[in-house]
Amino acid sequence: MFTYDEWRRESATAQSSDRGKLEVWPNIIRSQPCLALMIEDDERSNYEAFRECLSGPIIDKSAITPTKPKKRKTGKGRKSAIQPFDGIDDHDERNGDDVEDLADFIEYLATETFTSWPADLRVLSYSAIQSDASLAMKYGDPLPPATVDNIVTTIPSSVSDSLISYALLSDPTSLPNLLIPVFTDYITTVTSPPPLWSTTRTTHCEICLRDWIPLTYHHLVPKQTHAKAMKRGWHEEWRLNSVAWLCRACHSFVHRVAGNEELAKEWWSVERLLEREDVQRWARWVGRVRWKKR
Repeated sequence: MFTYDEWRRESATAQSSDRGKLEVWPNIIRSQPCLALMIEDDERSNYEAFRECLSGPIIDKSAITPTKPKKRKTGKGRKSAIQPFDGIDDHDERNGDDVEDLADFIEYLATETFTSWPADLRVLSYSAIQSDASLAMKYGDPLPPATVDNIVTTIPSSVSDSLISYALLSDPTSLPNLLIPVFTDYITTVTSPPPLWSTTRTTHCEICLRDWIPLTYHHLVPKQTHAKAMKRGWHEEWRLNSVAWLCRACHSFVHRVAGNEELAKEWWSVERLLEREDVQRWARWVGRVRWKKR
């Protein structure tokens, strides 16, 4: 595996010439695929959660430590006189390239680490630990030492080498100290129970986006289908009471496009509903309907 510096050099070479695009880049793909292509679709949301958790300590360690302002001698006159502000040292300003490089570095570390994990950790969720008690024990808080060892030993050495080269890690044995809090934060994030649906109320209709009209809540899994949904395994119990906040017009339209069972089986989220062309056309049309002021 490439360290971060090696990956950047090879990437730059691949993008700088036609020959590179034909010969060098495929070599990178074979040994370390393009970062954007390494994450499976069903793992994308968990990867993004991990990247966010990892970014915290990396940004903290990379941040410039503010220098304490020099004490000024009080001049003659009023002791409480306002002193001039020195401002920020120009040398402490980070330019845009530095920020982009840091973002690339975090992306690299997150991808190298996440893709090395066991599959059950990459797709871990509230639903998964509710249905499998062994997962709840394996990834409990605090993380069992055996679990930590299993995760850390799969991470390629390129991660610790890159952290050391940027003075973010003293030696490879310090890697668990850096990553255990990140792992715990990630696991807590992806296994948190869903919110109480009553607290998800939006300020606008989730289909037509109008924000000046009263809203109603639409049971995404119609209540009449709950027993059948559980019996036939369409949904787990925690999802049954999920709702979407819709205006009356959009609420009625949703119930016209499909019956209760079809809504429960196929159209049980706002995102799925908005994939339908008829819903998209309706949203564009009704979104232009505005009440005249009297």
